Amino acid sequence: MRSNVLASSPATVPDLFSSLFNRRMLLCCLIGFASGLPMYVLVQLVPAWLRTEGVDLKSIGLFSLTTIPYAAKFAWAPLLDKVTISRLGRRRGWALAVQVGLLLSLGSLAFLDAAESLRAIGVLCLVVAFFSATQDVVLDAYRREILPDHELGLGNSLSVNAYRLSSLVPGSLGFILADLIPWSAVHVVVASFMLVGIATTVWMPEPATTAWEVPSLKEIVVAPFVEFFERMGVRGAIAVLVFMLLYKVGDTMATALATPFYLDLGFSKTQIGTVAKVASLWSSIAGGLVGGLVMVKIGINRALWCFGVVQMISIAGFAVLSQAGPNVDVLFWVVSFEYLGVGLGTAAFVAFIARATNPRFTATQFALLTSVTAIPRTVANSTTGFLVESLGWTHFFMLCLVVALPGMALLWWVAPWSGAPRGLVPKPSVPVDEPVAAAGVEGSISGD
Repeated sequence: MRSNVLASSPATVPDLFSSLFNRRMLLCCLIGFASGLPMYVLVQLVPAWLRTEGVDLKSIGLFSLTTIPYAAKFAWAPLLDKVTISRLGRRRGWALAVQVGLLLSLGSLAFLDAAESLRAIGVLCLVVAFFSATQDVVLDAYRREILPDHELGLGNSLSVNAYRLSSLVPGSLGFILADLIPWSAVHVVVASFMLVGIATTVWMPEPATTAWEVPSLKEIVVAPFVEFFERMGVRGAIAVLVFMLLYKVGDTMATALATPFYLDLGFSKTQIGTVAKVASLWSSIAGGLVGGLVMVKIGINRALWCFGVVQMISIAGFAVLSQAGPNVDVLFWVVSFEYLGVGLGTAAFVAFIARATNPRFTATQFALLTSVTAIPRTVANSTTGFLVESLGWTHFFMLCLVVALPGMALLWWVAPWSGAPRGLVPKPSVPVDEPVAAAGVEGSISGD
């Protein structure tokens, strides 16, 4: 039985107003917020907490290894595609379970001392990352299942924007509160925002069960990987995976130690929480929204080219800031431009990933592809502390710019400006370079 709430017929493409203002888009925003909050605690709040407590950059950089679950989540994604654990349904049941786990584990940071319990903090951050990565698997699949093809670009763009919006809690509110109250209280306040995700899960409807149910756990583990490589061919699949690995590696390295960078330049936590975080928020949201709208007109392939160039140029802004010192005006404009590029690039990149999945195996394939994108954040980012101490901030950012070049070069093969590589989209009905409103994966879950 198909849902009568969330989806619209793929044969009918509504106007932009109808696509933007519907319940599906609201759900994309809410689940995006829930997904982003724990990630930003790990990459923004925890590094700032450790740095203000005197922990060295090398140790803070190594904390990136606690995000390994984001790179390994494809390993348990098949279980989430097959097993239902509560009456809420397959997607909602798993979402609620891991969100409660996130609420408790994030709150537990309040009981640890950064100067004396570094190892325990590392273990707890690993637990947070596991729950967070599992939540991403469930909510990514949920979003893919409720969005008709013509809403993929816009829906994913809004979800990315909400993901970015969640950074205001640990990265802005948390920083400002840290100047006023103890860090233990800050962790409790930040953790309480996971209640937004829990309330959303209780409210949102379960996607309709499709005819693509796989009868055994063995088949659901093997079939998604076999289908992906058969559809694209071995060479095509490898090219896509390498592209996903490299497209944003320069960007992720440049922003991995952003908060310690601001602190080292001499900015206060309040300045970082107001100027830097607000600048990154508005620009990344604007970039994501503009990116989603532009993709409706030019398609995902061309957006990857255009937005990738902006993303590369914006990395150089951090090198400019490293020379300017603690200048609030320069901080605002450099961070704004950098995260404008981040928002644009991420909007196109997430749409590209969603398009590459087959809705028969949404959770497993989406987890596989997003796991690949997490490898740079996990491995490359763990080296950033050592690179900064060896090269200095300015040369480090220039290195990040160079590292971004190979991903752009791969666009010639995986997302050519005109035309599509074979097998990129399951049973494509239109060329990939056409607008997002016409392109996508056939057979996504739909209704009215």
